[in-house]
Amino acid sequence: MQPDDRGNYLPALEKVIEYFPLKVTPDTLLTKVLALMNGVSESIGERCSIGERCSIKLPSGARVMEEEAPAVPVVERASCVLVTRETQLLGIFTERDLVRLVAENRDLTSVAIAEVMTREIVALTLTDSEDIFSALQLMRQHRIRHLPVVDEQKQVLGIVTTTSLRKVLQPSNLLTFRKVEEMMSTEVIHAPVNVSILSVAKLMSRHKVSCVVITEETDEEMPSSAPNPVGIITERDIVQFQRLELNFARTLAQKVMSGPLVCVSPKDSLWKVHQEMQKLLVRRLVVIGSRRELLGIVTQTSLLKAIDPTEIYATFKTLQKVVETQTSQLVQINQQLHQEIEVRKQVEALLQKSEEHYRLAFEEAEIGMVTISPDGRWLKVNRHLCAILGKSEAELLGKTSQDIIDSHGIIITPDGKEYAINEPGTPICDRNGRIIGNVLVFRDVTQSQKLTRQLSWQATHDSLTGLLNRRAFEQKLLEALTIARDQQQHVLCYIDLDQFKIVNDTCGHLVGDELLRQVTSLFQRRVRSTDILARLGGDEFGLLLYQCSLEQASEIVETIRELIQDFRFPCAGKTFTIGASMGLVLIDALSQDLNSLLGAADAACYAAKDKGRNSIHIYRPDDLELVRQRGERNWIAEVDRALEENRLCLYYQKIVPVIKGSGREHYEILLRLVSSTGEIVSPGAFIPAAERYGLMPTIDQWVINTFFDSYSRHYKANLTEAESRYDRLYTINLSGASVSDDRFLDFLQEQLSRYLINPQTICFEITETAAIANLTQAVQLIHSVKELGCCFALDDFGTGMSSLAYLKNLPVDYLKIDGSFIRNLIGDRIDSIMVESFNRISHAMGIQTIAEFVENEAIIVKLQEIGVDYAQGYHIARPRSLSFDEE
Repeated sequence: MQPDDRGNYLPALEKVIEYFPLKVTPDTLLTKVLALMNGVSESIGERCSIGERCSIKLPSGARVMEEEAPAVPVVERASCVLVTRETQLLGIFTERDLVRLVAENRDLTSVAIAEVMTREIVALTLTDSEDIFSALQLMRQHRIRHLPVVDEQKQVLGIVTTTSLRKVLQPSNLLTFRKVEEMMSTEVIHAPVNVSILSVAKLMSRHKVSCVVITEETDEEMPSSAPNPVGIITERDIVQFQRLELNFARTLAQKVMSGPLVCVSPKDSLWKVHQEMQKLLVRRLVVIGSRRELLGIVTQTSLLKAIDPTEIYATFKTLQKVVETQTSQLVQINQQLHQEIEVRKQVEALLQKSEEHYRLAFEEAEIGMVTISPDGRWLKVNRHLCAILGKSEAELLGKTSQDIIDSHGIIITPDGKEYAINEPGTPICDRNGRIIGNVLVFRDVTQSQKLTRQLSWQATHDSLTGLLNRRAFEQKLLEALTIARDQQQHVLCYIDLDQFKIVNDTCGHLVGDELLRQVTSLFQRRVRSTDILARLGGDEFGLLLYQCSLEQASEIVETIRELIQDFRFPCAGKTFTIGASMGLVLIDALSQDLNSLLGAADAACYAAKDKGRNSIHIYRPDDLELVRQRGERNWIAEVDRALEENRLCLYYQKIVPVIKGSGREHYEILLRLVSSTGEIVSPGAFIPAAERYGLMPTIDQWVINTFFDSYSRHYKANLTEAESRYDRLYTINLSGASVSDDRFLDFLQEQLSRYLINPQTICFEITETAAIANLTQAVQLIHSVKELGCCFALDDFGTGMSSLAYLKNLPVDYLKIDGSFIRNLIGDRIDSIMVESFNRISHAMGIQTIAEFVENEAIIVKLQEIGVDYAQGYHIARPRSLSFDEE
């Protein structure tokens, strides 16, 4: 079919034109227009000028004479009206325009049609070249349902609508074979029965739809995925309601909706839809499911899409091209046919050779192989598999894998070997790609199974002692916590060997390992079969006693402790004795989580060590000593994190001469910790724990390194004021642990050299208690530090025993009188006398004095009377974040 042949397959344009459209003049009142659209008119002449007969020029050039003109149709409802003046088209007014006006709640009384009509008109100018394709293209392009037809002088000839198109375009065969579900629209606007007509009109206007489906709530006992439709309100209904002067805001949809509905199924044919529309004189039908739930809507536009002549014609053209192409290809195929026959012969020869190779590979393979049918039967087995199973091929054919292989996919041969198959096998396909069977391969997995078990064991056990490791033990504890919620009791014992480090350091790690193995054997002699013993790391063990009270656990653990105490370990001509510190904690319904449980056991073990080692301590929630120890260990963890995350910071507090101008200013460097929540923590909270657990040397070194770094960088950037600042003295506190550390002096020398710090501006300060406790080391360190050029101060003087007796042995430069004497200096005569004596003795030894805790001016006056050199306290200055610019 050629492109210009389409007219032979489609109706002519004049077949789809309605020649008597409803026309009014611009000054016609809207109320009268609505009456005409509803089919209420005083004269049939409203459709066309009275007595007027239509004569139009057709594309073929022929004329329809008066006697041939179509008879004036019976008056019926109209979906639109054309506004004309002396046959000239001025505008158009459709049902959709009225819905828009109603949704806007406009007062339509005394309104002329010219005020509300659509002036931007899409019209078809009838010429010889125009056909039905032109009308369809315009309506599709502009998404309209009414297309006025005018002549070349713009005089109205008629109108094309979706209804007129559907009446003409009715190829029943196309509609019969197309289903509703193919063309229906699933985006349906619906509203409940109790909604007003005004709300319905607003929905139509907002969504630009021609109807709203009215639905009701479904039965709660039989819920569906969508509501049930019970009626419908269309644009045409809105026109009728306006004519009847209904109150749109008060009238409910259920009072005026069209119902009951005639519905169709998604599986119905479009031909059935077409017939229903013609019979009911409607333009749309609702689509429902099996439970009458709303699924969609099918309209005249849906039918037009299904029988769109443009698509039909395009299909014809495509088929014609396909036929032409296939005809051309057929010639080439015939030419290639002989070549393909020759190639097929060659392929068959190669295939036969390939099948022979496959047969040889299958039969001679050194692994067990079997081909299996789609239903699981064994079709063919090779010789190696027969040898593995100790059976002939005849005995195996027809069997299934379930007859030979166990539930784990393993075959155990008569000689005890294990073989596994590669699941799910390799599929066998025919030439069309269909699976016709599988090939399974059997391999010896004895070693791999052994390796898997070994790796699994190693993941949960300690390789040295064979006991459970920490990870597996913690999993057992979690299970015990769960069981304990059912009012059952268990006990966790945390064991730490005493004196093990001596054996390890004296005899070496290999001997230490042997000691751990022998100790493990001792433990296992007294552990019940139901209990769990684990090595947690180093010389630490864990014991979980199932279904056991604290009293029973104490007896069991005591026998273990006695065994360890009586045990003698010979090595290199020596005999070693060891002990065990043990912490017990009850696991019951009140136990919290794993971390709390382990922390409690650890705390109890530490308490046992503090009692002198080789003892047992039972954890109790109200044990104040355990609470203190746990608190200290929490602080140690917090300090460690603060060091890693750089959350320690330096403060300073000013120390001034009591008599202004009598000496240089001092600045004591203070330490603070920034908590994880951003709060500033004073050293009194964490320093006791750091001293107890040996962390002070690390903290002291951090303070010195951080201060020297800041001090050096500041004065490098401010060289002009460096000399003038040498009259200032910065005091840094040292712990007793650093005083006893032989490596501290080397560290200090390295820091002074690294940062080029003037040692005359640095003073180190130790407490009287620390100095007396480490007197020999303190005296030696003070002499060494002073040789480097630094000063030394003795802090908290007066609180130690025999303070004055020790003072003459300590070559310090400054003595800081403890604040407990200064705070009550005014009201306590004894404190005043003691401060006066401390000051007089210090001056006699050439030592300057510093009073701490100076909190008011009265204390300053008293210190001046006594002759104390320096004062420090909140009355002088509060501690501030270190900043050299603010000094």
